Amino acid sequence: MSIKILQSIFLGIVEGITEWLPISSTGHMILVNELMNIKTGESFFATDVFLYVIQLGAILAIATLFFHKLNPFSPSKSDMEKKDTWQLWFKVILACVPAAAIGLVFDKQMEKIENWLVVSATLIIYGIAFLFIERKDKDSSISDLNCLTYKTALLIGIFQVLSIVPGTSRSGATILGAMLLGCSRYVAAEFSFFLAIPVMFGVSFLKLVTNDYPMQTAEWIILLMGMAVAYIVSLLSVKFLVNYVKSHDFKVFGWYRIVLGVLVIGYFTLIK
Repeated sequence: MSIKILQSIFLGIVEGITEWLPISSTGHMILVNELMNIKTGESFFATDVFLYVIQLGAILAIATLFFHKLNPFSPSKSDMEKKDTWQLWFKVILACVPAAAIGLVFDKQMEKIENWLVVSATLIIYGIAFLFIERKDKDSSISDLNCLTYKTALLIGIFQVLSIVPGTSRSGATILGAMLLGCSRYVAAEFSFFLAIPVMFGVSFLKLVTNDYPMQTAEWIILLMGMAVAYIVSLLSVKFLVNYVKSHDFKVFGWYRIVLGVLVIGYFTLIK
């Protein structure tokens, strides 16, 4: 049991770091499970209920950090600020429609291609995409979240659909899409955080209710431990990214994805 708790803590750290950085949390979780020799069907850590429900801890971190900004009932907000908050939520919900509609249809198909080939390919492809977009002269016409239109929000939501492919990164797809549509790095990152709340909560809830793994007390303890660690680490990760994008670009994440993708290919072709 103590070993499993340590594994849960480690996976919680991985989830907390990779969920918000554009480097694919699911891809990292799959790869870490492989390196830890955790096999599907043999371990609770490799089940969808653990891999996805642990994300609830990360969601709670966003709710904590941005509670005031996302709270339309805050007594300290003016009527205009409350209206802006409601509009933000409507934009978030609208942007989540494409992922909800398409994700439900292709969820099972995507599970069948969760392997190192797909993960390494998407890591490299989106890594190159980040390098490409940062080399272009972009017109960041949307430098304030309140200036984001419903049309742009919906288009960002369409980009989010790409994240159903393992290794893509939900935050990576939405940040890339938002930047291509004229959002500043800060607005792109922040809107990506907010999109995660309904999307990740929905996916986690779906995996939990459709789960056929026989959950025992030990599994619940392991899951809650992982969620708690993911929550704490997510707080630090989000604060880091918010401060980072104020004065840096996303090239480092692009190079990281490419290098990791190459290492994954080398591991599974030469060592495994």
